[in-house]
Amino acid sequence: MSKHTDVVVIGGGYAGVMAANRLTQGGDVTVTVINPRPSFVHRIRLHQLVGGTGEAVHDYREVLGEGVRLVVDTVTRIDATERSVALASGGTVGYDYLVYAVGSGSADPSVPGAAEFAYPIGTFEEAERLRPVVEAASATAAVTVVGAGPTGIETAAELAEAGRAVTLVCGGVLGPYLHPRGRRSVARRLARLGVTVLDGPDAKVTEVTRDAVRLSGGRELPSAVTIWTVGFGVPDLAVRSGLSTDALGRLLTDETLTSVDDARIIAAGDSAAPSGLPLRMSCQAAMPMGAQAADTVLSLIAGEQPETLNNPFAAQCISLGRGDGIFQFSNRSDAAVWLKVDGRLGAKIKETVCVGVVKHMADEAANPGGYRLHRAGGAGARQARLEAAGPAPTSAQRASA
Repeated sequence: MSKHTDVVVIGGGYAGVMAANRLTQGGDVTVTVINPRPSFVHRIRLHQLVGGTGEAVHDYREVLGEGVRLVVDTVTRIDATERSVALASGGTVGYDYLVYAVGSGSADPSVPGAAEFAYPIGTFEEAERLRPVVEAASATAAVTVVGAGPTGIETAAELAEAGRAVTLVCGGVLGPYLHPRGRRSVARRLARLGVTVLDGPDAKVTEVTRDAVRLSGGRELPSAVTIWTVGFGVPDLAVRSGLSTDALGRLLTDETLTSVDDARIIAAGDSAAPSGLPLRMSCQAAMPMGAQAADTVLSLIAGEQPETLNNPFAAQCISLGRGDGIFQFSNRSDAAVWLKVDGRLGAKIKETVCVGVVKHMADEAANPGGYRLHRAGGAGARQARLEAAGPAPTSAQRASA
């Protein structure tokens, strides 16, 4: 007679939803997702929410399998010894296996005045707070976007296309991930939209006030609305629960995504640090990792050795308003290469990706086990990075399975 297994997934983002859906293929497995929001947040559309050109939420019925139980609540602590999680609303939920997929959000800014006067955009709630602020500002009000990664670029382009006077403060290089050819393409598009791009060593923000942004070169920019897109942070749940993490707070795992502390805890997505060498925070990494985490759990339930992480990258895509974009190809080690697709075709590819992400999750809900991207190759590139990085972090012996 088979033993019933309870699996709790903390987090209902890209990694958590993919893991939960895939876990339902297990015979006698009950899957519970605990998430603080009642709707799925499509984070790669948050800049559209702020710009008023699109929405960024889906009903969980669109992406989560019928057999998955959804609990709208926040986990305040994981008790690995008791195999249970404590909820903010009171009470606990027990588990046999736990998938840690709490995702990421905006990093706490260290620049004076940024926390008080700048608006982050890393979460749905932050984007919702920012949208009416932008709408209330006059059409000629100066808008400053700080941070020139994908979020900053997309937000600047979206607002500029709507007629806003936007300055993008890079703090260094425009689009650090991009190949120089791709960077030039993005710069040309931003210039056509009227975005003022400030880059180089004098373009680091030293202070934010209610109506200005001060730079390291001594310049002061008038700014009615300052949007902060610099970096990501992760929830401190693992730290508060006494689990081993990296310096940012991501849960340390081995290459099967299993916690270095406890063989019943498996991590996926932005909040995971496999071998202390985390993948780039993105849905491109989160969904395959969610699938890998589910496969690891199912292997452990079956008494089999889980497979190791095999997460290939192919590109990074950035929208530049509704009619333009760039699809920057990369090698399997996630380093940008010269090849790119930009212009209207780039925008179409980006939109196809946004639609396709939701479709991947819905397809896995309807046909658990059908997703295969995490098996597409790339283990060699990952192994080379591991060897270059040196020995992986270790910790106390894991809890007994």
